[in-house]
Amino acid sequence: MKKPLVITTFGLGHMRPASGTWGSMPPVFIAGAMIFGGYGPQDSPWVYHSVLAAILVIFSVACLVQGDAAEAAFGKKDPSQAVADETAGQCLPLMFLPAHALGDAKTTLFTLGLAFVAFRVMDIIKPWPARSLQRIPGGLGILIDDLFAAAYALAAVQLAIWIAHRA
Repeated sequence: MKKPLVITTFGLGHMRPASGTWGSMPPVFIAGAMIFGGYGPQDSPWVYHSVLAAILVIFSVACLVQGDAAEAAFGKKDPSQAVADETAGQCLPLMFLPAHALGDAKTTLFTLGLAFVAFRVMDIIKPWPARSLQRIPGGLGILIDDLFAAAYALAAVQLAIWIAHRA
C-alpha cells in the first residue's frame, strides 16, 4: 500500500525523535522567513496571513482526505508519522502574533519560539477537550485535537506577550 505523502508533511513524519515537533517546524520557519523578508503581519498582512491560512487549509484537508489511508498504512489510530495535523495547528498561533512582539530580531525570534513551544506543549498535554476529540475516527480525529491545542497555544502566547509587555 502506498504511504500518503502530504499527511507526513512530505516525509517529516518519519523523522525521529518527536515526529510531531518536526511537523510543527515548517510554519515557524516560513513565518520567520516572511517576517525577516519584509512580508510579516505588520509589513504585508495580506501575504503573511494568506500564506499561513493556505498552509492551515492544505494540511487540514490532507488530514481529512488522507487520514483513513494513513491509519491503514501505518497500522494504528493517529499514527506518529501523520504530522500534517501539527503543521496545520502550528499556523494558528502564528497567525495572531501581536505587532509589538515582532519589533527587533531578538524579540521576533523569541516570539516565534514562544509560539512553537506553546503549541508543542499544548499538543502534548492535550487539555480538555482535545484528548477526548482525538478518539474521533479517521482524519477528523487526527486533526481536531491539534486544532484545539492550537487554540490553547494561541491563548497562551497572547497572555504571555500581554504579561511581558505590561511588565
